[in-house]
Amino acid sequence: MNERVREIRLSPAINLSQEAFGRKIGVSGAAISRIEAGQRNITDQMILAICREFHVSYDWLITGRGEMFEKLPEGLVDELVLQYGLDDDDKQIILAYLSLPSEARKSIKEFIRNASLRK
Repeated sequence: MNERVREIRLSPAINLSQEAFGRKIGVSGAAISRIEAGQRNITDQMILAICREFHVSYDWLITGRGEMFEKLPEGLVDELVLQYGLDDDDKQIILAYLSLPSEARKSIKEFIRNASLRK
């Protein structure tokens, strides 16, 4: 499981330092370093936090079987489309955004913030 934590952290979809990864789940970078090195066991709470924060499959993290990441329930996006009167292009943009690595999402959020301030 310790190797799978490193695999998640370094995956193209996440690609975070140990410090940044740890911050997202409420632990220090040193704790992540010790987990990845096999010097510390991962707690149940950390497992759940990783799965929730990064949409990682619980079964994959525990056993290594199946897919690393859970599929985003498209029904949730479909609900947004209906609620906000979005079209197919909007839906594809949302799905594309959700599949981006965190750094790319951060850049897009910054662009939108800056664009909205110029109004």
